[in-house]
Amino acid sequence: MSTGHPPSPLPAGERATAWLTALREHPAAARLSAVRFAGQFGDGMFQAALSGAILFNPERETDPLAIAAGFAVLLLPYSLIGPYAGALLDRWDRRNVLLVANALRAALIALAAIGLLAGIGETPLLLLALAVVGVSRFVLSGVSAALPRVLAPNWLVPMNSLLATVASGCAGVGAAAGVAIIGVIGAGDRGSAVAVAVSACGSLVSIAVATRFGARVLGPEPGTAVAYSAVKAIATGLRTGATAVWQSAQVTTAMIGIGAHRVVFGANTLVMVLVLRQSSGGDGGLIGFGVAIGATAAGMLVAAVVAPLLIPRIGRPGAVLTGLGVALVVQLTLVTPIAVADPGPAAHRAHELLLVGAFLFGLAGQTIKLAGDATMQIEIDDARRGQVFALQDTVFNIAFVLAIAAAASVIPSDGRSLPLVLTGAAVYGGGIAAVLATLRRGRSAPPRAGCP
Repeated sequence: MSTGHPPSPLPAGERATAWLTALREHPAAARLSAVRFAGQFGDGMFQAALSGAILFNPERETDPLAIAAGFAVLLLPYSLIGPYAGALLDRWDRRNVLLVANALRAALIALAAIGLLAGIGETPLLLLALAVVGVSRFVLSGVSAALPRVLAPNWLVPMNSLLATVASGCAGVGAAAGVAIIGVIGAGDRGSAVAVAVSACGSLVSIAVATRFGARVLGPEPGTAVAYSAVKAIATGLRTGATAVWQSAQVTTAMIGIGAHRVVFGANTLVMVLVLRQSSGGDGGLIGFGVAIGATAAGMLVAAVVAPLLIPRIGRPGAVLTGLGVALVVQLTLVTPIAVADPGPAAHRAHELLLVGAFLFGLAGQTIKLAGDATMQIEIDDARRGQVFALQDTVFNIAFVLAIAAAASVIPSDGRSLPLVLTGAAVYGGGIAAVLATLRRGRSAPPRAGCP
């Protein structure tokens, strides 16, 4: 693992120079970053193409419950096996995981593109998409678990910030490219198929970069998990990850913050899709959705600049609380108008406020995520880190899907529901209360051996 002085708060220009110097001096970290950037470019394009194929495709009609079912098929199965798969990240050479998983993802993307051209139904299409998303999550968990192997702990917060910034930008560019391809070819199965096929380039680039890692460079250390058979490691993955989270109040705080944000973000995503389809429809709805994604990505970009300055001053739990507090205010002030505005100029103004809200949700949510990632990378040992990151994916996906499913059962087809918006605000408030209670538990508990 690399060493170095803790990066202190610097002006933006000097901070960027320090980041570039760190990557230049640690080529393994630069290569791992490239794997993430290429993969997220492909993911952004694939997800945009999938939105074009299912949510905004004039050849396919989807109501709110169908949209919720689609998200459930995409995310829940991997969420249920993610903690067990995470055990494998703490046993298998993570370099080999990146190679095999990216090759599998490219093959599945090719099958999805062929299926779209052949006009397959939504169920097999969603099953293929499920496999692609599941493999992508597995790759991201592997990259996150491997990062502390190539960087010193005092670089994790600023480097996570940089990586999240560029990765979000890559995903946004990929999504924009997917929307552009569909815009040129047309909103239908053929345009979506071409965009899906092109998205495989991210996986192929990731494979080319990952081949340059040496064996075990990305961990885990040989012998860290030899006490258990692979079968037992998989079977106990959920319990091991949950135990590691509970033993650290700061990690528990991070998981609460991520979970609360994903619940509300899931419901708001459904609101956004329905509102845009109602007001624009067809290509216009997809383009509007792309603008909203861009606004969220811009907020994440700002978070990457703010978080390295904020976290050292108020601490990682403080950053989680700040993110939840900002999101609560945004939910009440910028999302509520869309639920009460009458058609006409008021509705147009509410749409604009919703885009501002998307930016601020990106800012708040990414601040929570950066603080959470750094907490898990610092507080959790290498032998269990993969399982904890996989557990985080489970919290991420299950909270998102359950929120969409619950919202779909009550929301009208135009997406306007004041009780749903206020419920989201209550979830943020409950998350803040749970974080404060967890921090009190951490202060009252005796320190564990070996912990400061």
